[in-house]
Amino acid sequence: MRSERGTATRGRRTRSTLGAGALAAALLLTAACGGGDAEADEPAGDGGGDEEVTIRFAWWGNEDRAAITNAAVDAFMAENPNITVETEFADFEAYFDRISTSVAAGDEPDVITMGGAYPREYGARGALLDLSTVSEHLDLSKLDEGALSNGYFDDTQYGVPTGVNTYGLIYNPELFEQAGVEVPDDDSWDWPDFVEVANELSANLPEGSYALNDPTVAETLDLYTNQMTGQGLYTADGELNLDAEVATDWWEMTTGLMESGATPPASLTVELTAQGAPEQLLLGQGKAAMHFGWSNMLTAFSEPAGVELGMLRPPGETNHEGPAMWLQASQLYTISADTEHPEAAAKLVDFLVSAEAAADHIGADRGIPANSDIREYLIGKGLDPVREAEYAFIDRIGPLVDGDFVVGPTGSTETPDILKRLNESVLFGQLTPEDAAEQLVVEVTTAIS
Repeated sequence: MRSERGTATRGRRTRSTLGAGALAAALLLTAACGGGDAEADEPAGDGGGDEEVTIRFAWWGNEDRAAITNAAVDAFMAENPNITVETEFADFEAYFDRISTSVAAGDEPDVITMGGAYPREYGARGALLDLSTVSEHLDLSKLDEGALSNGYFDDTQYGVPTGVNTYGLIYNPELFEQAGVEVPDDDSWDWPDFVEVANELSANLPEGSYALNDPTVAETLDLYTNQMTGQGLYTADGELNLDAEVATDWWEMTTGLMESGATPPASLTVELTAQGAPEQLLLGQGKAAMHFGWSNMLTAFSEPAGVELGMLRPPGETNHEGPAMWLQASQLYTISADTEHPEAAAKLVDFLVSAEAAADHIGADRGIPANSDIREYLIGKGLDPVREAEYAFIDRIGPLVDGDFVVGPTGSTETPDILKRLNESVLFGQLTPEDAAEQLVVEVTTAIS
């Protein structure tokens, strides 16, 4: 339930274009091929000694993330001269297609960055390594227990959290001031207040600017559902909790925002949905006053916007059935069960989450570090104002989180695509909110069944 084109350097290759593939088919093929039997073959060289080995490391992100990640990898190779790390990345939309294709082909990276329900899906099919088997080279004792739970399924630790993250509302204080609109009290506002604020912003912002982009994504619907029902999109048993009435209410609100001009017209929304980089989105261009997003994107949006952005609790957190925000591992490092070099891969993951030399480059790009020692180290070095705001927001939200983290069941990775397709039909007037909501429930139920 409850988020680059590189230049090749010595000992590493980077890839900018990642291919397409079907996740479900890939996972089935992986299972059919017996993927995940890490003990079937004796590793040729695992990086545990002085033998030279090469491993691959993949993640998603833009060129800025590539630069800092490659710098951290260079630091790792300097400390481990017998291990060569080849890196590859893609934007979020293309990344998981590439991973599913490479897993199906038996050509997956050794260290794979995951998120959401993907670790559970791949882990359940034997594609990921049980990290207890490399505990000698991967120390998890300093990582937050709550964050570690994001990568723990079926009594097995499959993933290591890169950092702690939360989903909220990023806002541009300069646009609020320009429009003469007061920043709302996020300890009390509700969704009707949100609509009023959005309409007031759009009425007073320049032509071509909006209160926000269309907010319909799985995370916002998850949060909204949790507020209205006391539970997010899915139950702990892997059932769909969303009902058509809640989804209908959501779409009636968002289509109203579009009709009033608070959000862009359908054609622009579709265009923006295809963009992944912050500088390509309205908030990053300084053309939106608000944007629902992850806290670790605060700096990524602030830089292109040229403004120190802030974060708010979403509307409705103090109303209805109680708060719905959650703390989540922003990303998870996993290791392929078929890696020929499990120890070397474990050493890389350990370095990325626990070494000051890695933190010097990565900082909080992948969320506020889940390693308490690294958090203290970064705070001691001093933080820029935007990072200070991010750390403060996480500290503020932590005590307010209510309920347990629920990872979507197998099949739930299809939900974002289903929601995106139906949302476009609603925005273009091809489906009514009621019809789209009923179809959403049917399709997601089928996907997770």
